[in-house]
Formats: sequence, structure tokens, C-alpha cells
Amino acid sequence: MNRQVLPALVIVLVLTLSVRASQQPSDTNDLKILSDYLRYASLNNAELKAKFEQWKAALEQIPQAKALSDPKFTYSYFIEEVETRVGPQKQKFGIMQVFPWFGKIQARTDMAAAKAQAARQRYETTKLKLFRQVKEAFYEFTYLATAIDIAKQNLELLQHFEEVTRTKYRTATAIHPDIIRVQVELAKLEDILKSLEQLREPTVAKLNSVLNRSIDAELVWPEKSQPPDVQLDRKLIIQALKRANPELAELSWEIQAAKSNVKLAKKKFYPDIGVGLDWIQTDGAVSPGVRGSGDDPVILMFSMNIPLWQDSYKAAEQQAKANVRKIQGQRADIENKILSRAFEVLYDIEDSQRKTRLYGDVLISKAQELVQASETAYQAGTIDFLSLIDAQRMLLKYELDYERAVTNNQQKIAELEMLVGTELPSINSSALEK
Repeated sequence: MNRQVLPALVIVLVLTLSVRASQQPSDTNDLKILSDYLRYASLNNAELKAKFEQWKAALEQIPQAKALSDPKFTYSYFIEEVETRVGPQKQKFGIMQVFPWFGKIQARTDMAAAKAQAARQRYETTKLKLFRQVKEAFYEFTYLATAIDIAKQNLELLQHFEEVTRTKYRTATAIHPDIIRVQVELAKLEDILKSLEQLREPTVAKLNSVLNRSIDAELVWPEKSQPPDVQLDRKLIIQALKRANPELAELSWEIQAAKSNVKLAKKKFYPDIGVGLDWIQTDGAVSPGVRGSGDDPVILMFSMNIPLWQDSYKAAEQQAKANVRKIQGQRADIENKILSRAFEVLYDIEDSQRKTRLYGDVLISKAQELVQASETAYQAGTIDFLSLIDAQRMLLKYELDYERAVTNNQQKIAELEMLVGTELPSINSSALEK
């Protein structure tokens, strides 16, 4: 265990945060892409700041664990001077330093260092969970913007169909119910559009909450980016998860700390040794010519505690060992749950990828062809207006389903990144082998 690295890590992190702070958008309206949101959240989220301070506090425990107990100073004043051959003794000064039994300081230091590493992993866990929250909220915000655009485009399409229907009605090639039907569809789509537009406020509020901003603070629509095509090997994912998941790493360090505590408990069977000096101030002898008159005696002292209550020490050792087994059980349970969730998320990612390809490559283009062909056929009088409306409904549904699948895919990738403990590479999984 390299405990000298820990303070350096904090220094590097503080410097990194300082540099990032200088790069933070001066105007929160500059928050447009995902990296802007993540940077802002990492610098402003209250929970993440608290975990960082908790890590720093744990690091400060290491030098305390290394230190000896304070030396003990004693002073005695002789109310009645003690007459000796060499002179009367007036006062006494003493100092005593207690040294723990061999290995106690090392065990204490190892435990503090492991606790500090565990605190660091708690910070990393909190950061990953925060980034997942930001990504999920950001992707939902992006979906909402796209869904509103799709609804507006379909509204324009329906308005165009209304003009076509009115034109046919004026030429007596369409019936009045067709106009009513298109007006009904327009009202329904306007209601959908209104619902989507009103959804902006709670979506923005959710984003602001994880960014530690005022709930009603304004956010501009995000810039849409092409979602990455992530193809991952299950075996590499699981290996990376076991290696890099900070929640599991935290418990591993807690196990190390608990094992160090077992070593410390075993040392209680051995005494602590004290070494000290006493100095007694002595005035000159009453009788002249006495050899050693006025010499101050200096006394070298040793002390030790007596480890008498063996049953309590045995209980402390058994308690420490039970704590190790408890944390090991917790780690095994959490690892099983995380692995199980990872397989569920992998399925969700593959399912959303399949849906994205189905809608993006096949269904939307076919629905657009069907709308165009249905409009032509309706104008030619070969199909009724209901067929044209059904084609438009199908197009709207497929376009929204496609965007929903893309958003679900991005959100599940964000969750998998949180579980694995690192960003996932696109196309290949070579980065997971590092």
C-alpha cells in the first residue's frame, strides 16, 4: 500500500478542479452540449462537494494515525522541602513518552490509509451517479426538443392535408366529413404539441436540481449530437466492471481497513512502553564542604501498562474479525447485484439499438413513402381520407418511437458506464482492456 501517493492525489485533484473552474461557462445559457453540463455539475453539485471534503478529511487521519501520543509532563512542588545530605529538594520536573508496542502504529496507519482510499472511491461513486443523472436528464431534454420539432412538422403536414381536402371539397371531389376528420386530427396533434411544450418546465427543473441551480433557472435547448454506436463484448464488460467499479473498490478498501483493525486488536495483548526522565531541583547542603552539594538528581524511568483484561481483548479481536466477514459478505452481495443489473442494462442497450436500426433504416422511410403515396392516391381519388390520416399517424408514431429508442439507448449506456466505472468506447471495446 503506497500511502505517500494519497496526498499527491488530492493535490492533483484540487489543481484539476481549479483549472476546470477557470474553464466553466461564465453564462449558464452557454450550457448546450453534454460536456458543458457534466463540467458544470462536477464543479457545483453539493453532494459531490461533500464527498470530496469527506475524502480530504479521511486523508488527514493518516498523519494522526502515524503520530505518537503526546509526551506527558509532570511537575511536583515540595510543600515541605526534603532534606538530604547534599541539600534540600524543592521541586521536581518530569517528562514521559509512551511508545506503542511494535506494529501498532503501522496497523493504525494502514487502517487510516485504507479508509482514505475507501473515501476516495465513495467520491468516485458519487461522481459517476451524478454524471448518470445529468446524462439521463440531458438526453430527456434533447428528446423533448426533438419530439416538439417532430410534432410541429407533423402539424404542418396535417395543415397541408387540410388545404388539400378543402381544395378537393371545393371541386366536389371530397366530402365534408373529410374536412371534419382532418380538423379533429389537428386538434389532437395540437394537444400533443401543447403537452410536450409544457413538459419543458419539469424537465428543466430536474436538470437544474442535479446542476445545483435554481429550479426555475432558464436553459436553452441542447444541441443534438449523433449517438455513438456502442458494440460491447460481455466478457470484457464484466471484467472491466469488477476491476473499475468504485463501489466494489470502496468495499475492497474497507475490507483492508478491517483487516488492519484485526492486527491492531491483536496488539492489545501486548503492553505499551513508556520512557521518561525526572529532574529534582536541589539547593546546596546546609553543612559546607559536603561532596555533591546542590547536585540535581536525574532519574531515568520506564513504565508499561499491564494487559490484564484478556477476555476484553479477545472480544475486540473477534469483533474485528466478524467485521471483516461482514464487509466481505456485503461486497459479494453488491457485486452480484451490480453484475445482474449490468446484464439487464446490456439487454436494454441491444434492444434499443435494434429498435433504432429498425425505425431509422426501415420503418420511418417506409412511412414517409406511404404518406407521399397515400396523398397522391387520395388526390387521385383511389383511397379515402382515413387511409391518408392513418399513414400520417404511422409516420408520427415511428418518428417519436425512433427518438425514444435513441434516448433510451443513450440513457442505458450512461447507466452501464456508471456500473462499469468508466466511459464506454464506440464500436470496439479495446479501451476496456486497459
